[in-house]
Amino acid sequence: MSSAVSAEAVMRKALDILKSELNREEYLAYLEAITPRTGDAAKDLKDKTKTLDMKTIIKEARKFQVGA
Repeated sequence: MSSAVSAEAVMRKALDILKSELNREEYLAYLEAITPRTGDAAKDLKDKTKTLDMKTIIKEARKFQVGA
């Protein structure tokens, strides 16, 4: 990867891919894989996000972007 590529640009691209390619269950599994937690993170995230649509989840995830 080129050093000219910013972390923000990569995060935006990844979020766009998530938005277009993953369903809610897959997105939660992805979060579980990248988030260090104890217990059943996928179940916890599923319970906490059961009323959210993918657009809202992506919007909230962008709040945690590096450099945001």
